[in-house]
Amino acid sequence: MSLSEQIQKDMVAAMKSKEEEKLSTLRMMKSAVKNKEIDKRAPLDDKEVLAVLSTMIKQRKDSVEQFTKGDRPELAAKEEREIVLIETYMPKTASEEQIVAAVRATIAEMGSPTMKDMGTVMKATMAKFADVRVDGKLVSETVKKELAGK
Repeated sequence: MSLSEQIQKDMVAAMKSKEEEKLSTLRMMKSAVKNKEIDKRAPLDDKEVLAVLSTMIKQRKDSVEQFTKGDRPELAAKEEREIVLIETYMPKTASEEQIVAAVRATIAEMGSPTMKDMGTVMKATMAKFADVRVDGKLVSETVKKELAGK
């Protein structure tokens, strides 16, 4: 079953069980996928659907940050619940410990890179996580921290 079909199936289940918030989020996901299909003028494969969902997660994280700054905790909490639901459709994410270990291994393999080599270190580290979702921002911060310590 494709990811789009799974979202549709879960949407029907949420309708039947009268889970309003879950249904609302699933409809938003389906709508974003449909809009991307219209732009592309062809059905999306699972990889493209994951890209759309990843964008949605990033948008929600930005919203949480803005709502927190704006002293709107109820809206920030709603966005965080949406993130949790959307992430259930995403492949598993690498933990912070895994990222730190990979960055250290990459730096060790490269010898003694400097801050100028940050891009190369980032690229090599990201390549190690081909089948796992990774937070690029976290990788970047970890690489900076590790290279600055040298």
